[in-house]
Amino acid sequence: MLRAIAQCRTAALGGHIDDCPRCSHQAISYNSCRDRHCPKCQAQARQRWLAAREQDLLGVPYFHVVFTLPHALIPLCQRNPRILYDLDLLFQASAAAAMLEVAADPKHLGAQIGFLSILHTWGQNLLPHPHVHCVIPAGGLSPDRTSWVHPKYPFFLPVKVLSRVFRGKFVSRLKRAFRKKRLQFPPANAALEQPKLFLRFLRTLFREDWVVYAKPAFGGARKVLRYLGRYTHRVAISNHRLLAFDGERVTFRWKDYARGNKQRRMTLTATEFLRRFLQHVLPRGFVRIRQFGFLANSCRTARLRLIRELLPQPREPPRPPVASETRTWNCPRCGEPMRIGVPLTAAELASRCTFFDSS
Repeated sequence: MLRAIAQCRTAALGGHIDDCPRCSHQAISYNSCRDRHCPKCQAQARQRWLAAREQDLLGVPYFHVVFTLPHALIPLCQRNPRILYDLDLLFQASAAAAMLEVAADPKHLGAQIGFLSILHTWGQNLLPHPHVHCVIPAGGLSPDRTSWVHPKYPFFLPVKVLSRVFRGKFVSRLKRAFRKKRLQFPPANAALEQPKLFLRFLRTLFREDWVVYAKPAFGGARKVLRYLGRYTHRVAISNHRLLAFDGERVTFRWKDYARGNKQRRMTLTATEFLRRFLQHVLPRGFVRIRQFGFLANSCRTARLRLIRELLPQPREPPRPPVASETRTWNCPRCGEPMRIGVPLTAAELASRCTFFDSS
């Protein structure tokens, strides 16, 4: 993975010669690695995903709810990412269990909801900070599927109730995973392998409130897409936050949420920067974007068709088209879109680089 990122958009992966149809200027474009952890890639994948999700949007406001795991669970998460992040625990406990159960309760909404869940394991400083972002249409489908139920609360569902249900279900599933001997413990927490000490550790998790944060509703479908694009296809850090590298130290920009969202700079040794980045590499085949409720793959098309029949369709201004898969860049001399040329191997690029460097 690191080799792919290091070789991304270099001659090692091959490329092609682009030419300008107006002024005949030519330039080399190198291929990207397309690794899902690469800060330079995934732009096209994000655009394709957003175009598909645009078809699922409803004409209602949207809410953003964030479920965060306590700091004490981070060592277990790092040692058991597939178990604690996957359907058994974090995704299942926060999304399918807490959200769906609280929403189905007539005291709170009494309806089936649908939502996207996106896993993030990092904070702005690249340290571990596992949390799940949920983007939810405001309301749900009534149990008899004859009406759309609007939310009773300003923030869609009561966050204190969500926090308690989330905590209870997560700890219950964690205990079940321990009994089945599915958990591994890092050396610093090896004592937790003893059942009595592990149960004592679980009791400490109930002594604090787990953070569930609900943001105000989005203004409309277009804002939902714009917002989702910031969260879906990136891992840990994006290129625009990287400021400098002097061969030994990396400087990047980060937002300090604990001190009024101030923009700060952080400088780390290259080794420490890579160590922090590699903590957020996902297990092979792990899916970090999932859909639940009436947006689940098994019933999404039929349920959305029914919901649109129940909802009044608002008049929205036409949305700008989503960028196509083939991306071009403009000629630096005349501004005309460059034309993609014939692909070249790394050896062919090496033989032509002298010509282009001198021109």
